[in-house]
Amino acid sequence: MRIGIDSGGTFTDFAVLHDDGSLHVFKLRSKAADPASVIIAGIAEAARNYGGAVAIVHGSTVATNALLERKGARTAFITSPGFRDLLAIGRQHRNSLYSLHPPERPNLVDRALCFEWPEPIPRGEIEAVAICLLNAYQDDTSEKEIAAALSGRGLYVCRSSEVAPEFREYERASTTVLNAYVSPLMSRYLGRLENDCPYPIEIMQSSGGLLSASEARSHAVRTILSGPAGGVIGARAMGGSPVISFDMGGTSTDVSLVEDPLRFATEAWVEGLPVRVPMLDIHTVGAGGGSLAFVDGGARLRVGPESAGSSPGPACYGTGERATVTDAHVVLGRIRPGRFLGGTMEIFPERAERAVGELGRQLGLSAPETAAAIVRIANSNMEQAIRAVTLEKGRDPRDFPICAFGGCGGLHACEIAEELGIRRVIFPPWAGALSAVGMLLARRTRDYASGAIGSADVASLFAALRARAEADLPGAQIQEHADIRYRGQSYELTVDWDGGNPRGPFEAEYEKIYGLRDPGREIEVVTARVRAAMPAADETWSHAQPADGFNGPVEGPALMFDYGSTAYVPPGWRAARNKAGVVVATF
Repeated sequence: MRIGIDSGGTFTDFAVLHDDGSLHVFKLRSKAADPASVIIAGIAEAARNYGGAVAIVHGSTVATNALLERKGARTAFITSPGFRDLLAIGRQHRNSLYSLHPPERPNLVDRALCFEWPEPIPRGEIEAVAICLLNAYQDDTSEKEIAAALSGRGLYVCRSSEVAPEFREYERASTTVLNAYVSPLMSRYLGRLENDCPYPIEIMQSSGGLLSASEARSHAVRTILSGPAGGVIGARAMGGSPVISFDMGGTSTDVSLVEDPLRFATEAWVEGLPVRVPMLDIHTVGAGGGSLAFVDGGARLRVGPESAGSSPGPACYGTGERATVTDAHVVLGRIRPGRFLGGTMEIFPERAERAVGELGRQLGLSAPETAAAIVRIANSNMEQAIRAVTLEKGRDPRDFPICAFGGCGGLHACEIAEELGIRRVIFPPWAGALSAVGMLLARRTRDYASGAIGSADVASLFAALRARAEADLPGAQIQEHADIRYRGQSYELTVDWDGGNPRGPFEAEYEKIYGLRDPGREIEVVTARVRAAMPAADETWSHAQPADGFNGPVEGPALMFDYGSTAYVPPGWRAARNKAGVVVATF
């Protein structure tokens, strides 16, 4: 038996797969103060109910939460002489260009803990050290010497040449600091899981592959988008490709344009900080079922990004008091008592009516009118996320269906699709826990990079990276990519590497995004990349229909119920199940 676990803000999802192909899913309420206890309880429940040997694939939110809540390790930063303020200066961009009082740049390290080597580091004040020297992506000798000098002091030491050996010192430094900031917490978290759980654990990484627990301890930065990455893998398996994955959970919505091959971003911004490790191209907005609705100082109705989380949760759960998107759906009759989580969790409609009605009194609206307005505002927020992964990437959203999943995805997808001109929405099996299901489909992967600017022999860089990959993962499938730009440009595109014709893939992608190419201009290889991935397992269950899945065909308006999720089919839409067991709604 294998268990995929997606630890979310409101619920923790479990997908249990037997070697006979049978799959079972269930949910437990998350505990923000002690997420490990829920994981351990769920593993015990799976073993008790379904039996068999267990291997764990876990999408962890430890690194994400530590960053969002600024509760990581107390970290020091060591850099080259003259660059102490590198993290504070960044790229000198001002996000609020015309503000007289612009917000400070996010920073995880106090200036007092930024040091220019060989300045001494005080003892007893810090838990982790991030080392980032200029040009260390080409020569890591000095960083290794510093790490050796700090050994034996009980510190977690992280080198930029190990975490992100790439061009651009600020992004490399930020990624290294973030890794140092979250890895000690990840190490303690995994230590507890391994102590209380006698089964092997693998961790989902942001690139859609798996890390061993030991790798995740020292490279926790690679798990920042751990859970959403599982959703992308699940959407590709259940919804097909190409498709827009639309994962709406309790606290956020994660959207990605899923194509073959999968699209990766080599740099992302998380909480205002650049993170330069391979990630699936996922856009996240603070809009989920638990997003709080409120009336602001201008008497306007607002929704999110603050969430009720797992505690106290939406008002209808029996513990919260404030109105959320979930409460709006209860008032509108789209979430039904007796059908929530297959009838295993009680819903309190009167509490939702009271919370939404209070907002309505402030606005001069009835409770149903307020609930409908809450849903429309949430939809607008999520429409922007879909535009970000399509229109802003040179793609027309009307060319792709939406694959809707997560606890709330099915309640919003058709209305959002209609606004965007999309005429097809897919509701996959196990929609409420598809991220956990996707983790069972993920493969062991490792990513390698080497700065290539100024290199006269890029082929040798690829050969060295390929040798490392083959040694670390024998039998893995090797893929080669490169970050390439026109010489003189500030940014680059990541494309497949063709040693005989590097210009070809680059200019094809450049034209797809920008609508032109410049054949007479010299190109420049910035970074060489290699990905090693173990062959995919031959799963026979991926399109089987669960017994408690959505029904059909139906004409809208209608509701379809699945364990852990509900799909709303608006007027003018029709939904039916295809031969693969997937429900497809069309407009």
